[in-house]
Amino acid sequence: MHTFSTVEGLPVLSLSTGKECGHVLDLVYENGAVSGFLVDPKGWFTKHLFLPVEKISNIGTDGVMVKDYRTLQPLSKKEKQAFLLKHGKHRLHGTALLTAEGEKLGLLEDVYFLEEVGTIVGYEVTEGLVADLVEGRRVVKSDSKLTIAGGRAILNE
Repeated sequence: MHTFSTVEGLPVLSLSTGKECGHVLDLVYENGAVSGFLVDPKGWFTKHLFLPVEKISNIGTDGVMVKDYRTLQPLSKKEKQAFLLKHGKHRLHGTALLTAEGEKLGLLEDVYFLEEVGTIVGYEVTEGLVADLVEGRRVVKSDSKLTIAGGRAILNE
């Protein structure tokens, strides 16, 4: 199990060549799961690429391993419309997380996911800086899909 904050910024490394393909920029969330990562490739004037979660060989503490650099794909229209955790107009970071009963759990800060299949198993929420310092962040364990609209994410349990 990983959190996105431990994966963000890691280099994406090719097992076939040993070369760095870029680094993890963001998490792509579709249909209640992590579908992959947005990768910032090395070089000038390059466009972001998509790394599907099923093409990842392993996620370690120092890199995300892929069999070959060709597993990285240009962003399709589908990925461009998907929710990202931290970037873009469809970002989840900082979104209010509520229960199906209408209770606000806090603001979404991070996600816990299983790397093999991309299943989200929990959400890290914050109540603000002071609460983080005094009480710490809270982890909400849930494999429920989110309903996302209007700056809110609702856990459908």
